[in-house]
Parts: sequence; C-alpha cells; structure tokens
Amino acid sequence: MTTGTDPLAPLAELPGVPEAVAEVRKAVDRLYGHRAMRRRAAEVTSESALRGARASAALDGADWPLEEVRRRTDFGADPEARTVGGALRISAEAGQLLGVWRHSPVQVLARLHLLAVGDGAAEAGRPRTADEPADELFPLELAMAEGVGADAPPPQAVTLPSAPPAAEAAARLDQLARLLADRADRAPGQGAPALVVASVVHGELLALRPFASHNGVIARAAQRIVLIAEGLDPKAICPAEVGLAELGTVAYRQALQGYLSGTAEGMAAWVAHCGRALRLGVRESTAVCEAMQRGMV
Repeated sequence: MTTGTDPLAPLAELPGVPEAVAEVRKAVDRLYGHRAMRRRAAEVTSESALRGARASAALDGADWPLEEVRRRTDFGADPEARTVGGALRISAEAGQLLGVWRHSPVQVLARLHLLAVGDGAAEAGRPRTADEPADELFPLELAMAEGVGADAPPPQAVTLPSAPPAAEAAARLDQLARLLADRADRAPGQGAPALVVASVVHGELLALRPFASHNGVIARAAQRIVLIAEGLDPKAICPAEVGLAELGTVAYRQALQGYLSGTAEGMAAWVAHCGRALRLGVRESTAVCEAMQRGMV
C-alpha cells in the first residue's frame, strides 16, 4: 500500500478548490439521499448513462435531442449517428472497466477508443502515430444553456494549441498511468479528493489527445470512471457531461486553456469548471429522481 506524498494533493489547496470540492460533495450526498434512490437506483444509473452519452456526443459534434437518442436503434448510418452510437457504447461499458482501470488505465483508454470508433476501424484502440493529426476537440459550438453561469463573468473565446507530437503524448500518458496506478495502492481517503483527480485526468487527456479521433468522448468517460473509482459517485448517477454541455463550448475551451497554462490560477479554474459541470449533472439526475417520485417516469 502506497503511503507517500500524492503529487496531486497540492492542487486541492489552490484558491477556490477546497470550496469546489465541498460544494460537489454536498450536492452528490444530497442526490444519493433522495428517496427515489432507495428503490430505483439502477434506473437512475441507466438514465444518467443515457443523458451523459447524449451530452458527450453533442460536445463531439452530434447534438441530438434526448428522445431521438432514446428512440434510435441504428447508429451506423452517418458520422453523427456513429458518434452517438460510440458515446452510448462507452457509457454502457465504462462502469465495467473499473478493475482494469485501477492497474492499467492505458488499456482502458484503448478499449474506450475501440468502443468509440467501432471494432471494424483500422485505428480502433491504437494511439495516433507521428504522421497522424488529432481531430478538433470541439467541432460544434454549443451555447451556454439559459440560466447557467448567470453569477459568473461571460466566458471569453480562446484558441487552443495543437496537440503535442505523438511521442510526447505517449510519454505523458505513461506518466499519468503510473500516477493513477500508484493511487490504486493508497489507503482509502488518502491524497487528493476525487474531483481533483478526475479533473486532472479529464484535462490531461484533452491536452494530449492520444488518439487520432474521439479524444473528447474518451476524456469525459475517463473522468466518469475516476469519479466511480474514487468513491465520489459509485453508482454513476452524476452525469458531468450534461453539465459540460450546458456550460457551453466557449467556457469549456476557456477552462481547458487554464489547465494547459499550468498556472495555479488556471488549474484552479479548470477544477472549478469541472465541479460546476458535476453539480449540473447532479441537478439533472435530481430532476430524474423527482419525476420518478411523481410517477412521471
């Protein structure tokens, strides 16, 4: 069992991060205490997976209405349909990958990529090579949802840098995997809180873009796996992807720029953004629980 210093622990002390962690913990605990969770937790988990997949696909360029995603059975007809289908496959399988994730995150990421592109694609599960560029992270601009972010300054449009070369991305991904494997051997409750760890994994995968495509969907799925593995959201009922979509791509891109800067202010802003998205995901599932309680679902 590892007892050394957690390299992510200092991030938990950055200005605003302890408050973000506490607010997320409070919101998640309130959701887990909802009456609907006593008998219908599995249904809430399934609905969260569906809504999270829809939102992640929207951020990846396929912004379909929820009922269309729920209704469709064929997801191979066109690029948008394949994007939605990949997000659904990832969302359905993510919770089953915990055992492998704790000791081989890179293997899980390869599996997520295969699920995203389909096992018939030649590049499925394979990191990009030196001559392969990474697809754009935000191919579709999503506006901030009405009433979201009213208490914060409007986000500023920024241009993100290109992905690092494939060799650099592979080396940094290996470092991230070792860090996560070390955490798996820690005593429960030691080290950085779940929100911080999930935010770093999410941000680092968006920064590295280790695959030629679908890096956004994979990064958001990895964040969800971390939240489950770290015990913050063990039943996977808090779809942070919904919150990320509601906050819009301008804010998402600006927050990611903060992470890429590596500054204390930028890192804190990124963790805070991920925390806001997670709380919005909690709000989404709370509404689902309320509808169940009223007999509407």
